[in-house]
Amino acid sequence: MHIEDITNYCLSKQEVTHSFPFGGDTLVFKVMGKMFLLTGLESIPASINVKCDPEWAIELRESYEDIIPGYHMSKVHWNTVSIEGSLEDSFIFRLIDHSYDLVVASLPKRTG
Repeated sequence: MHIEDITNYCLSKQEVTHSFPFGGDTLVFKVMGKMFLLTGLESIPASINVKCDPEWAIELRESYEDIIPGYHMSKVHWNTVSIEGSLEDSFIFRLIDHSYDLVVASLPKRTG
């Protein structure tokens, strides 16, 4: 999978924006201003950081060598996922969906 695939997938979701708040090599995707995915564009191998339920995060790390605790992130709530390894594209998209859904669920409910 390529970063372009990740970008297209993320931007197809509702209310998603992307920017480079940490410099020109770190692409960040946000939903309603809250980060749900980031990637270092110069990382080798290519990887993404995604938010994850803490219990599932541990399970994923124990089950897949391409998933490790979030690099430069909270190790409790974030995983780093290699997108050039053995994980199926559909599974990577599922991890992105989970991250997006966690962030959306944490947003304050709109009133009115």
